[in-house]
Amino acid sequence: MKTPLLTTTLLAAILATGTAFADDDCNDPVADWQPKQTLRQMLEAKGWKIQRIKVDDGCYEVKGYDQNGNKVKAEYFPASLRLRKLETRFDKHAVIPDELDPRNNPKNRDKKNTRDNGDRP
Repeated sequence: MKTPLLTTTLLAAILATGTAFADDDCNDPVADWQPKQTLRQMLEAKGWKIQRIKVDDGCYEVKGYDQNGNKVKAEYFPASLRLRKLETRFDKHAVIPDELDPRNNPKNRDKKNTRDNGDRP
């Protein structure tokens, strides 16, 4: 009697977990997507140099360089062209905005570069 209940509960938990991971994609209907060229023109107008735009998990994935020459990888919702995710790799001479550099925060200035405060040694 307990075995079917346990099996059903376990199956429900597994399916719920799978659904949570599936929400990591863009779900815009394809009929509503804007062309890749529109996204390219929008980013080039901001000074980006685009290497490629491709579809990944239902999102537009952009690789290239931003207006400051930093390597970027970005994801956009294809219908609205709204930014979803942005990864920036700064070179060693890059000027990093204050809001992105935790060392510029007065409460972090005296901390050493350790894994405990989120920095990599």
